[in-house]
Amino acid sequence: MAVRLLFALFLLSTGIMTISFAINGYPVGDPPGDVGRFMMALEKTGYLIFWVGFFKAVVGGLMFVPRTAPLAVLMSLPYAFNILLYVTLFAHQYLVVGLPDFAACALLIYCYFDWYRPIFAGPTTAPWQVSCGDGNAL
Repeated sequence: MAVRLLFALFLLSTGIMTISFAINGYPVGDPPGDVGRFMMALEKTGYLIFWVGFFKAVVGGLMFVPRTAPLAVLMSLPYAFNILLYVTLFAHQYLVVGLPDFAACALLIYCYFDWYRPIFAGPTTAPWQVSCGDGNAL
């Protein structure tokens, strides 16, 4: 539960921060490094930064509610995997943030795996399905 709440707080706070960057612009030093130039290029192209922040904030908010937490963890997986790739291939100075981010997501997926198990189960026939008489359900 502690990992879920910390990950939710991280997603919610960084989502709000990303939304503010999309509205106000990125604070980069003079002259910006590789990461700063990349973020400035994203800002100039309008590359969905607002919507990424909004998505992170919504997922973080959903993760605070125990009933919606397993779904929120699955929704955060593409973001966490993207951050893992970003920090390992491009922005090595942020490994201290990116690795725990992905590790928390992976741990939560492991913890909620029983909730996801029916996704991987074979097809079942439900009581409301009607049989065709030949053993196949409609």
